[in-house]
Amino acid sequence: MTTASTTAAPTLIGSVQRALRLLEAVGTHRDGAPAKQLAREAGLPLPTAYHLLRTLTHEGYLRRENGVFLFGAAAERMSGRAVEESRRSRLNDALTRWCDVIGAPVYCAVYREGEIELVAVADTPEAPAVDEWAPFPETGHAHALGQCLLGQLDERARADHLDRHPVRPLTRYSVRDRQAFLARLRSMEQMKPVIERQEYAQGTVCAAIPVSAGAAVAAMAISLPLDQQDQLHCAVEQLQREVSSLLRSFMFSISI
Repeated sequence: MTTASTTAAPTLIGSVQRALRLLEAVGTHRDGAPAKQLAREAGLPLPTAYHLLRTLTHEGYLRRENGVFLFGAAAERMSGRAVEESRRSRLNDALTRWCDVIGAPVYCAVYREGEIELVAVADTPEAPAVDEWAPFPETGHAHALGQCLLGQLDERARADHLDRHPVRPLTRYSVRDRQAFLARLRSMEQMKPVIERQEYAQGTVCAAIPVSAGAAVAAMAISLPLDQQDQLHCAVEQLQREVSSLLRSFMFSISI
């Protein structure tokens, strides 16, 4: 039994290696390539290449069109996930570094498909993030990130959001009703930091900045304890510099 397992393993690994070489060969041809060419480039006998190409096509990793092989839906999904994971990793690394530099928790949120979505948070035991004691997507009117995101929407999208998530006070410092909230949004300067003091969580002040990342509606934010509110202005300026540096250093896209 041990001998059989030892003999079978290299055959299985070899098949995987050959299939991967074929996938790599397909990836070098934007408009696809025929089986004979792929076999030659992968260094495989044509019958072996045919067998693997049929299998990869059946499983959805390849598709055959007009006699050539191209990536199929399964391979494209894998590629999309890899890109997404890379973006998420870069974002998390950036937020962690900013948290260390600024000395405050850092948040990233986007407005996607009609909802506020908290994408990433970086904090430390010394600078903990605000507890989500009230559902974050439903209380955008009360926290800096939500106010910043809703302020970037057009009137129709904003009205739709507030119809589904009505304005309600969360603390005695919160905006009281929809009209007061809309008046606040109208008074905000475009692309300027949004400051919120104890509206979502008592004892906490927050600042958010809008982020231009293609068509995405996005924002970054920091929070500080109320007794450190005199540091908020300096901290948000640091955040703005860090975000600007990130945007310049590579094509940053919040499509995660």
